[in-house]
Amino acid sequence: MWKSLLDLKDSKILVFVIVYLSFLLDNVLLTVVVPIIPDYLFSKDVENSVANRLSLSPIQRKFEQFEKNNGPLGALLASKAFVQLIFTPVVGYLTGKYNYNVPLLIGSCNMLIATILFAYGKSYGVLVLARALHGSSSAAIGVSGMCILANTLPKDYRLRFMPIAFGGIALGVLIGYPLGGVAYQFIGKSAPFLIIAFFIIINILLQVMRLEKSSNTNEEDGVDNVNWIELMKYHKTIIIAASICISTGAMAILEPCIPMWMIAHFDPPPSKWQLGAVFIPDSVGYLIGSNFIGLLSITSWRIALGAMTLIGLCCCAIPLAATISNLTLPHFGLGFGVGAVDAALVPLLANLVDMHKSTKYGPIYTLQQMSVSLAYCFGPLLGGQLVNILGFPWLIRIVGFTNIIFCPFLVYLETTKKKQPLSEEQTLPSYASLSTESCEDWE
Repeated sequence: MWKSLLDLKDSKILVFVIVYLSFLLDNVLLTVVVPIIPDYLFSKDVENSVANRLSLSPIQRKFEQFEKNNGPLGALLASKAFVQLIFTPVVGYLTGKYNYNVPLLIGSCNMLIATILFAYGKSYGVLVLARALHGSSSAAIGVSGMCILANTLPKDYRLRFMPIAFGGIALGVLIGYPLGGVAYQFIGKSAPFLIIAFFIIINILLQVMRLEKSSNTNEEDGVDNVNWIELMKYHKTIIIAASICISTGAMAILEPCIPMWMIAHFDPPPSKWQLGAVFIPDSVGYLIGSNFIGLLSITSWRIALGAMTLIGLCCCAIPLAATISNLTLPHFGLGFGVGAVDAALVPLLANLVDMHKSTKYGPIYTLQQMSVSLAYCFGPLLGGQLVNILGFPWLIRIVGFTNIIFCPFLVYLETTKKKQPLSEEQTLPSYASLSTESCEDWE
């Protein structure tokens, strides 16, 4: 696979590296704040109020702050996804009208500003502004980055190497959690963000030098663009988008809730670096699931069904943990399941565009990004509020049940094909054997 990538022209390899690095840094910044912000907000509140609460025991203060901070923390983490949800259709429209380079460059510059705000911001309002600004950059990077890959890579390379770009997302998630926890404890709050800012500047310089020279004008090639109305006519589109949203929602709810739950539930409470290390199994699982699940000779909908079932079971197992080591297996299974869902279903979304003989992937990538944004918008926001009503154990169990209950809808991806028999050449291939030609025949 990698040998085939090296067969591409040097300019195309560099464009691939730029997009990969953009995805990587975007997700490092996304996850690096997770172990930092809960403890940072919690510590500030304790410092500001300890003088007035000397009559309370340390355990009572801990639980009081736990209950108080879940709502604001959920709103802070959700602000990024909320802004990303708003900006994603705008970026999708712009990439359909103009070239893909400008949104990527603007998104990278916005990400740099957001990183600096995270590094030096101290008030809650500044942190919300930084998170929201990061949301606008993620919208630009997510949509334009995938469009650049589709426009740059030859057709017979797309389905083989676009999943490698998702490896950048997975690696960013893998790096972000422990980087945030370790650097925050041993160096300080600003340190991890300054490290990220350094690499963002390198990426911006690469974009200025290389992407402006590449040919990315969106030629029509005699093919009409596939619009939103056409895409939403297909029930498969809605089912796939909903599956991505629901499975990602499990991870999105965990981010604001589990650090606070660990602080309140575990005795002794976890240290700062452990709040980040607890997400390492999720990241490793996602990396394996998103990159290697396609090697299985199993149809995509079956992979997604098994993955969402696994997500549901792991969500139910998480509240049973009494130590950090008890969280390792369910967290790994959760990350593996989310990665497997993405690896199995995202290529099927692209097939819907191939069916129309179109080269315009902007709308379908916009739909996929909006599904993820919905999960990361309403997951932390609702989770931060509902945990006070239902408690963390029942909240995460309900998320797990939702994944399991949705599984039967994935069978529709198979039953529709059976109702309209196809020839042997048109049979839906497994994810591992997908090719450009077979994508065009799938209905």
